[in-house]
Amino acid sequence: ELPGFYYDSEKNRYFRLLPGHNNYNPLTKESIQYKAMERERLRLLEEEEKQKKKTTRAGLNSSILLQKRHLGLLSSTSYCRLVHELKVNCMQRRKVEIHSPDSSVAGTNNFKIIVADAACERIFTVNDVEHGGCKYGIINLSGLGKESLTVEMYDNLYFTNRKVNSVCWASLTHPDSHLCLMGIAETPGCASLLPASLFSSTNPGDRPGMLCSFTISTAWSCAWCLNPQADNCFSTGLTRRVLVTNVVTGHRQTFGTSSDVLAQQFATQTPMLYNGCRSGEIFSIDMRQRNRKGQSWKAIRLFHDSAVTSIRLLEAEHYLMAADMAGKIKLWDLRTAKCVKQYKGHHNEYAVLPLHVNEEEGLLTAVGQDCYTRIWSLQDTHLLRTIPSPYPSSKDAIPSVVFSSRLGGSRGVPGLLMAVKQDLYHFSYN
Repeated sequence: ELPGFYYDSEKNRYFRLLPGHNNYNPLTKESIQYKAMERERLRLLEEEEKQKKKTTRAGLNSSILLQKRHLGLLSSTSYCRLVHELKVNCMQRRKVEIHSPDSSVAGTNNFKIIVADAACERIFTVNDVEHGGCKYGIINLSGLGKESLTVEMYDNLYFTNRKVNSVCWASLTHPDSHLCLMGIAETPGCASLLPASLFSSTNPGDRPGMLCSFTISTAWSCAWCLNPQADNCFSTGLTRRVLVTNVVTGHRQTFGTSSDVLAQQFATQTPMLYNGCRSGEIFSIDMRQRNRKGQSWKAIRLFHDSAVTSIRLLEAEHYLMAADMAGKIKLWDLRTAKCVKQYKGHHNEYAVLPLHVNEEEGLLTAVGQDCYTRIWSLQDTHLLRTIPSPYPSSKDAIPSVVFSSRLGGSRGVPGLLMAVKQDLYHFSYN
């Protein structure tokens, strides 16, 4: 790169960056990079429409896989994993129609966050509203199995809907019965526990209220505990502290930290809470011990070079996946406190973006700040597919995704759901 010049790849020469009238120059390095990115995005979209699909690995196709399986060269686990890789590579984008009892509401606001429940039967949505704040809703995915690709969306218009930083499903009276919302008001934040039955077309007169709501400092993350030893508890990641609240008794525990807690997850086999911080530190808290002064309550400590934006425990809970603001995704072995794998290609510089681990299918999914959705093989870190966004990349057009082999419940369809701007897309297995 030459200072004051830019290189035009089409004309194969350098051009001087000259100021225009009033020292205004529309041709900047950022605008040139953006145009190049946009050209690449349009090229990838065109390839997808023409179905120019390359295999994820050289010499890998369904007939070869089946032949190896019959010859006993592949175990059932490896065969299923490789079949999922092939299917991911053949996914085609289709737009989903969103129906709502309130027809004036559907499809008018940009999606900000979508989070699926454990069974992938419903997704909770947070949409930006033009006059500020957010609108919440629940989309029922049962219609995805049909050819028409329609889903029902139920909104809740009974609460003052603050902007939301983080959301998770909570299992209080039954699995995924409530929602934890970490919102931002004007100065203090707000933590709320909403019944999912608020978002329903049945019994509109019978509206249960919020089970729990209290004022906090700026909230960054939240997590619900499914371990019976710390039952009915949810955690809130705040500025320089962690707050664990028991919804039934109202008892709270506070753990002071040296940095903002941007990501959290509870273990299910042990009452441990894992936290990812802005400083790059990942540490765990054992919920069975009382809070003591100092740092002695930190059980496991891992370190990234940049702010940790998302953490995900794998099923056996011996491994933890973490992503940071340097675009690095690492798999940590919690028994040895060492990084055992690294997944390359993710792009992030400043955004808090989630990771989606589907261990049964052997896949890792993440959306980058460049608005590309990338899917890796969990087994060998191979980048299987890069999906361009249907919209030009911008801060307010970063897609939010859900991936599952059973979208819509146990008899649902496999694939990827992508919410971007006002649209919902389904990438179905071929």
